[in-house]
Amino acid sequence: MQSVTSLSQSLEKVLKSHGEEETAITLGRIAAEVGDKGFGLILIVLALPSALPVPAAGYSTPFGILLTVLGIQMILGRPSPWLPKRARKMELSRSLCDTMGSAAIGFFDRVEHLIKPRMSWINGRFGMPLMGILVVVMAALMILPIPLTNTAPAMVVFLIGVGISEDDGLSAGLACIVGVIAVLLYAYVIYLFLTVGLEGIQQLKEMLKRMLRF
Repeated sequence: MQSVTSLSQSLEKVLKSHGEEETAITLGRIAAEVGDKGFGLILIVLALPSALPVPAAGYSTPFGILLTVLGIQMILGRPSPWLPKRARKMELSRSLCDTMGSAAIGFFDRVEHLIKPRMSWINGRFGMPLMGILVVVMAALMILPIPLTNTAPAMVVFLIGVGISEDDGLSAGLACIVGVIAVLLYAYVIYLFLTVGLEGIQQLKEMLKRMLRF
């Protein structure tokens, strides 16, 4: 599948654009490397630390804020992503970029046969604003200090990024479904916190871990 291979290669290039002696890469350089992949690839990169099983604690809130900014740009119809000057100076360590790249490429190796250009409404006049709204909602969930997980909303953003990059409307549709599940999950977590407290949330967390293990 040439298109997915291209996405994998683009992602690897973005995450490994540091020099041999550099220990970190700025988001500004990542944005510059995105090229014609536009919003799709930058959404994938910002969602990766929370969407995939990589050790990257502390990125959900700042990246959630950046995703909100990008989602608003998508809603307004901006043709290419823009990051604030301060955000462009943010750094990702070389080791984190390498880990993220390996995890993402491993993911694409397993699902590459499922991703292809189809249902191209996602990059159309109404598709991009709709995806922008979904990105903003998921980013808000990532920002909320809820003691459970940010994996579900980040995975939604990741799938939206894949859909935009590969013009795959089916991936976008799947993102919408996962997004609804994420909203319901967070609503239930808030309910547990208000009625049972942290103990109930911890029990739910352990249950989800057991479910995902199989």
